[in-house]
Amino acid sequence: MNQRRRTVAASKDTDSAAPTAKPSRSTKAARDEIPAPVESPPAADAGIDLATLGARIRHARTTRGMTLTQLGEKVNRATSLLSQIENGKREPRLNLLNAIATALGVTVEGLMKPTPPTQRAALELELSSRQDSPTALKLGIPTVHIGPRLPTDALKSLVATHRKLQQLVEIGHDSPEAARKANQLLHIEMHNLDNYLPEIESLATEVTEATGFTGGPLVQSGVEEIANYLGFSIVKLPDLPRGARSITDLKHHRIYLSSSEVRGRDQRNIVLRALGDQALNHPKPTSYYEFLRQRVEANYFASAVLMPQSSTVKQLQEDKKQKDISVLDLADRVAVSYETAVHRFTNLATKHLGISVHFLRVGTDGTIYKAYANDGVVFPTHTDGSIEGQLACRKFGARQVFEQLDPAAPYYQYTDTPTGTYWSVSKQEPYRAGDFSISLGVPFEQAQFFRGRDTNLRLSSNCPDPNCCREPSSELAAKWARYAWPSVKVHSHMLAATPPGTFPGVDDREVYEFLEKHSAD
Repeated sequence: MNQRRRTVAASKDTDSAAPTAKPSRSTKAARDEIPAPVESPPAADAGIDLATLGARIRHARTTRGMTLTQLGEKVNRATSLLSQIENGKREPRLNLLNAIATALGVTVEGLMKPTPPTQRAALELELSSRQDSPTALKLGIPTVHIGPRLPTDALKSLVATHRKLQQLVEIGHDSPEAARKANQLLHIEMHNLDNYLPEIESLATEVTEATGFTGGPLVQSGVEEIANYLGFSIVKLPDLPRGARSITDLKHHRIYLSSSEVRGRDQRNIVLRALGDQALNHPKPTSYYEFLRQRVEANYFASAVLMPQSSTVKQLQEDKKQKDISVLDLADRVAVSYETAVHRFTNLATKHLGISVHFLRVGTDGTIYKAYANDGVVFPTHTDGSIEGQLACRKFGARQVFEQLDPAAPYYQYTDTPTGTYWSVSKQEPYRAGDFSISLGVPFEQAQFFRGRDTNLRLSSNCPDPNCCREPSSELAAKWARYAWPSVKVHSHMLAATPPGTFPGVDDREVYEFLEKHSAD
């Protein structure tokens, strides 16, 4: 922990007394003036930034024309210790803080005010903090000695420069390119782990066993018991900010939810994600990668609690033995959404069943919103390496399912691709943002373990070759390329890279076919 951010706490203070030589007469007189140590000053529980505390002590001392040596004699402490305290690098005991306040003629409460004593002191503290920041250290920016000889104008200029530098770095971190890069790194990491996180499995097992939950639908009282086990209570209110699914109050150990039921949202899942962040000791993310990683881990924890590893694997192994694996049945057994069940299956399939898989979440326009694969299937990829935001092949079950008459029924299909033949099961799911398809696929030889393997539907895909399903026929292109001007829907998905095409985000073939269909109207 950065010494500058530590706070005063009586239980952790350790001071070094001055050498035990025979005290001088003046030192002895000063010591006689020091009152008995006070164990807990009024502001002790509030805590204070040590750098600010040190600045206030230095300001009070210099205002009175007192040197460090003179202050050391009054409180019987070494000047080196007092120098460390004034520089925010040492945490004083509360009885020493009382002695310093008495020697300087001020109160402890005054020394512990959270604001710097002067504007210059505030600038000095900020510059010191920014010079020690990860950004400055990573960029190798030389430090400037901060002392009374540094002109105030120069001090202001340095602080402003560091602020602007940090702002530019944060803008870079928040850019779509940085977000996509972070997502790609996470894709690679989860692929290498087969989408299985053993540490989180162990934590979820500990929580479910401690609260007596072994499987089946997790009822609301069970969620509350898990929350209580982790030290939190659940509060539902009608005015939760619209952009938030939940808000965790770390001070009062509460998790706030909206009291209004929201379509397509399982509040058990929302609570468990919030609890997952705390159970996993997630710090505030400092990069987009950390943000995405924490979100994946919190979602994983929630799924692992809703579908405990032991009972879920046991049932899936039996289903595999019977050659009747059905993710729909898994969702029904534990009363979760189809997508949650598919995600959980991808966590356990390779590790415990020896089955490699791929997963897609696709919008009605064909845009890929989520993807995962460790079975060799090839998804369309942007030149920067990102998958999200690209258009899934029309021949994939993830898009064919939208053409089915019964949107609630699972859609089974085999697809021949350049890397092999895959079986998949896809299902439409309604969400606030519209309908999406959730698709789970496996290599042909592993389809034998799944319900729906007897389907006769089989298509061939050459994607990402644009001639597979993206390029319009030469006849249509010649007829409409000069006259088509669609108004583009901008994808709001934060990781979406712009798909290729005449109008990025719009499928040229669909535009031309639409115009051809209605040209005679």
